[in-house]
Amino acid sequence: MNTPTTPWRAPLLWRAAQLLARAIVGLLGRLEVTGDVPEELRHGPLILAANHISPFDPVVLAAACQARGVAPRIMATGGLFRAPVVGPLMRRAGHIRVDRGTSSVHQALDNAATAVAGGSVVLVYPEGRIGLDPGMWPERGKTGAARLAFASGAPVLPVAQWGSHEVLPYRTPKGMLRGLARAVVRRPVIRVHFGAPLTLRDLHPGTPGAARRATERIIDAITEDLAPLRPDEPDLPRHVDPGRPADTSRAHRRRLAG
Repeated sequence: MNTPTTPWRAPLLWRAAQLLARAIVGLLGRLEVTGDVPEELRHGPLILAANHISPFDPVVLAAACQARGVAPRIMATGGLFRAPVVGPLMRRAGHIRVDRGTSSVHQALDNAATAVAGGSVVLVYPEGRIGLDPGMWPERGKTGAARLAFASGAPVLPVAQWGSHEVLPYRTPKGMLRGLARAVVRRPVIRVHFGAPLTLRDLHPGTPGAARRATERIIDAITEDLAPLRPDEPDLPRHVDPGRPADTSRAHRRRLAG
């Protein structure tokens, strides 16, 4: 793995996009950001691991990270990079392409590890998709985030979010305009919490089951931080998206503190 000789710094384009994200979230909802990113980690190396509940998540997290002085490089689906306008902007902003379901997905992990080793903050969704748990709790994760932590040695900071599912429906762009109009009128509360950094140093890469145990630790931390964000919705969300399918095949057993 070739490590850059100088630390990566977010391009002006990406920082401007984060300011735009804050304006968009402010128009469509009420953003509440709690927790913090330690000063010594804000410019990396660091892995942000967030739950994934809506197509609106990247906008929300870009805004929340800007509020905490962080400009992460996002591991995003290859479809965004193939889009006519968005694709070039994603590349120029330094984000990392992930072509899920292809052999090149391993290259994305290598690229992310190189980015983190070079001093970047990288944002990942450990679930690997928008979660389909009926209660909208984090699903059993993929091991990519854990393997990235093992490869880079960087700490993992869990990020829990709630409320973005009330802005854009699961099947966006279908129903997108209706969802946006409803959000402008109702302005739902969108909460993001930055948790305490995790270290996985007691788990040894290459040991059977280490990546799975690390993944469960990451998902447990996100789940624990998510619970206070939805205190009056402990089992099922109030907002029901009729286009959102349910899938219990990847259900994660919640291990909440206390």
